[in-house]
This record gives sequence, structure tokens and C-alpha cells, in this order.
Amino acid sequence: MFAFITRRTALMVPTMLIISAIVFVVIQLPPGDFLDTLASQLASQGEGLADSQIALLRERYGLDQSILVQYLKWITNIVTSLDFGQSFEWNKAVLDVIAPRFWVTLGIALLSLALTAVVAIPCGIYVSLRQYSLGDNLATFFSFLGLAVPNVLMTLVLMYASFTLFDSNPGGLFSAQYQDAPWSVGRVLDLLAHLWIPVLVLATAGTAEVVRVMRATMLDELSKPYVDTARAKGLTEARLTMKYPARIAINPIVSKLGWMIPIIVSSEAVVSIVADIPTMGPLLLRSLLAQDMYLAGAIILLLAFLTVIGTLISDILLALLDPRIRHAME
Repeated sequence: MFAFITRRTALMVPTMLIISAIVFVVIQLPPGDFLDTLASQLASQGEGLADSQIALLRERYGLDQSILVQYLKWITNIVTSLDFGQSFEWNKAVLDVIAPRFWVTLGIALLSLALTAVVAIPCGIYVSLRQYSLGDNLATFFSFLGLAVPNVLMTLVLMYASFTLFDSNPGGLFSAQYQDAPWSVGRVLDLLAHLWIPVLVLATAGTAEVVRVMRATMLDELSKPYVDTARAKGLTEARLTMKYPARIAINPIVSKLGWMIPIIVSSEAVVSIVADIPTMGPLLLRSLLAQDMYLAGAIILLLAFLTVIGTLISDILLALLDPRIRHAME
């Protein structure tokens, strides 16, 4: 296991280098750059930048150099000093712009994953053991409903219900009295009171999908001969289910763990815009529209890094859950 983790960790380095090169090329694909966007915005407002000013700014930010030189400077600064560059639009270091939003985004993603796992996996096991029962039909109905209802609609409904039923404004991260207050139990509870809507919305779609996957895999495992053999040996249904079929049926869910965080981040962009929550999703959209390439590149690179880390964690969990995978590693 240790050798496997070491090999996979070592592979992360060239993987991230290749991803960083692809990311930098992709964010350079749209015609023009931030200065062209800025000049057009100023021109639409009746102002403008002289060609000499644009040339000076282009030289200041290194936009007059080749894409290869820009990439090498960018990746070297990241590796040596975690310097992701300067955000043109915010006129701040990219890391300073991203940092507060990154932790909010990661918190929402982890809470959504936890809620999905706690609800969906037991539900999937339950309905597979009672195929075509009332519970199975209800789970199927709500699963399709969760997949069909757009996140933006569910967010608006929950915000309206929170405002009318509980007389609470769920927008933003904090209430007015806690906005600039020091951290305390009250501030943490206020934060959770504002985060429950995006967490619930994002977990709903994930839960709907995981329930269907867990149900299908469990039904497939329950029909295999080893289940009949274990039952013939006198194992109780509860012990049989949890010891064999459930451990194997959960593999497809664990294997996609690494891809769930970027999916959640891409889904939370709309939810965060509606609920006015400062996360990385709306920031990425804004940076792409403004062609703020260093900011956009840093966000995409961080999402890729989370994907690689999540994939490594899912592989380790698969090895712990399934002896066949551990044997294949040896």
C-alpha cells in the first residue's frame, strides 16, 4: 500500500505540469486579452486608453512576451513561491483574491459530499433490498425529481421559504451583525445558517444520482452466487449485506470521488450567484468574461489539483474497501 501511494503521489507531479500547460493554453485561446477588454469597456463609457498606455501596461504585465515565456514565468513562480500572478481586474495578487473564496467553496463541497454519502448510500442499500416496494418507488420518484429540478429553481424556492417561514435573509455569508465580527460560536452558527441552502441544493442532485447507482450495483451483487452461499452458511441478512454486497457495490461511488468536487464547484456557480455567496464559481465566470487570465488559470489549476488529490484518495479508499484491489497492487 505504501509503495502504491508513493507511486501515485510521484505521478501527480508530471500530471499537474501537463494540466498546467493545457490550462494556460486554453485561457489564451480567446482573441485579445484583458487590456483589449478593458479598452473596449472604457470606450463604451466614453473614455479610452491611448496606444502608448496600452503598450506600457502590456509590457508591465508581460503580455508582450510569447506564450511560452509567459507560461514558464507563471509556473516557475507557482512552484517556487506559490505566486499565481497578478489579477488585472482586481489589481491584487491572485492568491489574495482566491484564498477567502477557496475555503468557502471547499467547505460547501465537503459538506455536500458528506450529506450525499450519509443519505444516499443507506437509502440505496435499503431500496435494493426492497425492490419495487413503496419505499423503492418513492426513492425512484424523488431521485428523478432531484435530477430534473434545476438548481437555480430549487435555490429560489428554498430562499423564499426561509424568508417567509423563518423570517431569515439567507443571502450572503453572514448577517449584518456578524459581517465584521470576530469568530465566535454565534458567528459559526450564523455562517451555517447561510450555507445550508447551497449545501442542500448541491447535495440533492448528488444524492439522486448516488441512490440510483447504489441501487443498481447492489441489485447486481445480490443476484450473484456468493450471496446465496453466504446465506446458506447461516449469515444474517444484515451482516451478509454489509460484509459483502455493500462493500463491493460502493466501489463505483468511491471511484468517482475525485470528479465530484469539480462537478460541485461548477454546479455551485449558479447557486452562489443567486444566493450571493462569494465562492470560486462566480469568480471563475467573472475572470473568464474579463479575460483575467492569471486569475482564471489559477482557479482552474486549483480545481485540477483537487481532482487529482480526490482521485488519489478514492484509489486509497478502494484499496481499503476491496481486497481484490489490494491484491492487484501487490
